[in-house]
Amino acid sequence: MHQIDIHKLADEARFNRFHVRVLVWCALIIIFDGYDLAVVGIALPSIMKDLGVAPTNAGFMVSSALFGMVFGAIFLGTIADKIGRRWAIAICVVLFSVFTAAAGLARDPVTFGIVRFLAGLGIGGVMPNVVAEMTEYAPRKIRATLVTAMFSGYAVGGIVAAVLGKGLIETYGWQSVFFAAGAPVLLVPLILRSLPESMPFLLAKGRHEALQQIAAKLEPGYQPGPTDRFAVPAHDKAGSAPVRHLFSDGRSFSTLMFWVAFFMCLFMVYALSSWLTKLMAAAGYSLGSALTFVLVLNVGAMIGAVGGGWLADRFHIKYVLAAMYGLAAISITLLGFKMPTEALFFVVGLAGASTIGTQIVANAYTGQFYPMAIRSTGLGWALGIGRSGAILAPIVIGVLVGMNLPLQQNFMAIAIPAVVGMIAVLLIDHRRSASAQRPHATSPLPDAAGLLPGRARPR
Repeated sequence: MHQIDIHKLADEARFNRFHVRVLVWCALIIIFDGYDLAVVGIALPSIMKDLGVAPTNAGFMVSSALFGMVFGAIFLGTIADKIGRRWAIAICVVLFSVFTAAAGLARDPVTFGIVRFLAGLGIGGVMPNVVAEMTEYAPRKIRATLVTAMFSGYAVGGIVAAVLGKGLIETYGWQSVFFAAGAPVLLVPLILRSLPESMPFLLAKGRHEALQQIAAKLEPGYQPGPTDRFAVPAHDKAGSAPVRHLFSDGRSFSTLMFWVAFFMCLFMVYALSSWLTKLMAAAGYSLGSALTFVLVLNVGAMIGAVGGGWLADRFHIKYVLAAMYGLAAISITLLGFKMPTEALFFVVGLAGASTIGTQIVANAYTGQFYPMAIRSTGLGWALGIGRSGAILAPIVIGVLVGMNLPLQQNFMAIAIPAVVGMIAVLLIDHRRSASAQRPHATSPLPDAAGLLPGRARPR
């Protein structure tokens, strides 16, 4: 009988077509998710004009999805470790597609807010699940690169919403950009068929045949045998009360530090997205079209995400992430000083790279920190707690703007959370992470059985 460590099998695998399929599907889902999140901001002026919505009600309409994202990240992240990740992802896609499309039928702010809250459940819930999916199957050597490349789909979704949104709204009305968001629901059967299930979940359910099929795709040199048995380290086994496990095995303090880091980063992201254009306009800059501004911020985010992931695979991800928080503090502070428009766009791109990009690298680190069996739960709770920073940021910065403070002080208020986030990351005990506790020296497949790459099982 041969016992195969499925966790190490995924770690040591060579990048192949199986990984490409997981990456493409996860990235596509994130692009849809990013579009659904960005579409309200693109359509809001037209909605306010058409429905006669006051600014106060418009704020409620926008923030309702954020409240949904808090609950979606926590509960749909946690439930994935119970019902399986494929079904959790499929439920999230149905939620954000159907209810974003339904928002196009709303004729009053309350109805719109309710359906956006329900869409927010899916938007928030899908994030921890696709990160956990990609983290589980990505080879260890390029794990952060693949996770951050996948997550740059959020910026792509935002760009698609900005580019398509203007044309669709002008031609067909604001409802059209919401109806278009319903299309991904048609892909749910393909998602269920194409995405592999979480390996600890399959092991807990005794589905060894499915595990053999995944093992053969991860390692093409492996030929399943009737006596093969699969196993995971004790800390990776799916069990009850997954939330409790976030605070076991010495992870309590680090879990709290992840929550602080997420809160601070999402505070910065939403403070900038809500107030940056207005603050720059008040400072006398001529920023051109809002579309160009959105593109610069999102292109910077993509570069920061992929670049940060590449660095994290070559250096220690914890210190790369801390450095990105430090860069955020510097770039946001610089925005408070007068400079030529060309330099401003460069600094805005840098701010996008070191805020949105930092959040994406933080997602990757969190996915690597927790064992497989509680990965969705750990990331879901971090995103859920962090999302409260996203809700608070527009309000806090709005109060500061109302106080007519100098421009530099407004931006310093947004930069301070970056310093707090950097300290929180540095205080995380990496020795407690799943990747640090896992030995990498030996092969997951026994050499004597002929299961190493390029070999066939002896007959």
